[in-house]
Amino acid sequence: MSILCGLPLLECVYCLACARWAWKRCLHTAGHDSQTWGIASPEEFEPVPRLCRYILAGYEDDLRHPLWEPPRGYGINPDCLVLKRNYKDTNGRVPPYLLYLDHDHADIVIAIRGLNLAKESDYAVLLDNKLGQRKFDGGYVHNGLLKAAGCVLDAECDVLKGLLEKYPNYKLTFTGHSLGSGVAALLAMVVVQNRDRLGNIDRKRVRCYAIAPARCMSLNLAVRYADVINSVVLQDDFLPRTATPLEDIFKSLFCLPCILCLRCMRDTCISEEKMLKDPRRLYAPGRLYHIVERKPFRCGRFPPVVRTAVPVDGRFEHIVLSCNATSDHAIIWIEREAQRALELMVEKEGVKEIPAKQKMERQQTLAREKSEEYKAALQRAVTLAVPHACSPSKYGTFEEQEQEECEGGSSSKKSRARESWDELIEHYFEKHETGHMMLKKKSHFSD
Repeated sequence: MSILCGLPLLECVYCLACARWAWKRCLHTAGHDSQTWGIASPEEFEPVPRLCRYILAGYEDDLRHPLWEPPRGYGINPDCLVLKRNYKDTNGRVPPYLLYLDHDHADIVIAIRGLNLAKESDYAVLLDNKLGQRKFDGGYVHNGLLKAAGCVLDAECDVLKGLLEKYPNYKLTFTGHSLGSGVAALLAMVVVQNRDRLGNIDRKRVRCYAIAPARCMSLNLAVRYADVINSVVLQDDFLPRTATPLEDIFKSLFCLPCILCLRCMRDTCISEEKMLKDPRRLYAPGRLYHIVERKPFRCGRFPPVVRTAVPVDGRFEHIVLSCNATSDHAIIWIEREAQRALELMVEKEGVKEIPAKQKMERQQTLAREKSEEYKAALQRAVTLAVPHACSPSKYGTFEEQEQEECEGGSSSKKSRARESWDELIEHYFEKHETGHMMLKKKSHFSD
């Protein structure tokens, strides 16, 4: 009898808990994710809208006679287009991409398209993964995306090496949208780990811009490669926020709102400390740029603001219940809002009027601040006991010495990192008679 009398009380407690959860979720807006971050400068954000247009150019069959050219154009000189791969060229192992020689910005760019809903091969890349299946450089990555990155490197390594030797002052930039962003991010990691295959390219010359990024690497890797990889997120975009495996998202594509709500409820019940301690949990890679341009509850718009940081905790951990969660994932809208944000930044700071000497000093100051923020993020990852995280050295930069220390801090950690790299090598590399590891000599994307 006493138990029956207590049931109404339990029901009331349960209803109050559900109401509290719903209230908190409905009040959580995209602006909360980045409200403590700094404001991005026009110098560091300048490549983003331009690279978005390069990605859009990948959807054209003939860039000399474009069919869907945006108002500003693609900004591509067809004569400088080195190559353009389609699904037939890649046998469906990688989304279509192009290699462009950007002389105006001293840049060698590989731009990779996003998911094509009509192509089964793109789903095959997404579905080729299981939680904790693939280790890489002391962390975990998405298996299918890593294989796709290896295929691109296998096919274009010689071309890239030739261009880097011919243009020693040019940067090497990987960029992609959605599915392509994951391939680009992991491709940048593979190149950084194997720079000698591209003529010992300096780490500072390699960079990646992942547009609307997929969660493709564990937290320690996402922070460690923040000096190379940059992720761009528009307002409420769902993909960087949901830890639901990509294969589950696109298996349930036609019931996406349902799976996002269920995942939202599940993640609310998991403490952030437990999330940080899970080494297999994947995150959006690198430094984050968050474009915020809508007021809460669609009450209006304000000029887009770009916030940036290298966060460790609070790294887009909560899904925003918004009707724009999927539309903010579209590359067309990201390019438009990124361009508007850049124009406002330039207008506000008057960058065009800054003398050359002061502009150079400003760039050096920004680079120094980003380096300090990067090292602080590495240290915070250690403080929060993120699995396999490593702290920066007190001497020099992290780029060489700390990288070795991070991989070899203990014999067991070093062996794990070496095993993970060997797994990648056995798929895409072979040992030459000289004893050095060489890319396998085989036809592009052939079995």
